Amino acid sequence: MSRTSMTRIKKLEQEKNRLERSLSRDHQIERKKRTRRLIQKGALLEKYFESEHLSVEETEELLKMFAEYVKGKKTPKFKEQ
Repeated sequence: MSRTSMTRIKKLEQEKNRLERSLSRDHQIERKKRTRRLIQKGALLEKYFESEHLSVEETEELLKMFAEYVKGKKTPKFKEQ
């Protein structure tokens, strides 16, 4: 193989690695955003439902009790777009 071919291959490998790192960073950022959102929503749930003392299973049971009512009463503002 010629020297220019080797250089070209090396540059392509470097570009591939750079793109993989960039994708990995993007995925990590999205995971952190999701984690933050889940924590914030969980805190709101505990605040408004006063559910700090409930286990995860009990919290799920509580939410199931109100799920259909809430879904039926959602205004367009809160419905998925």
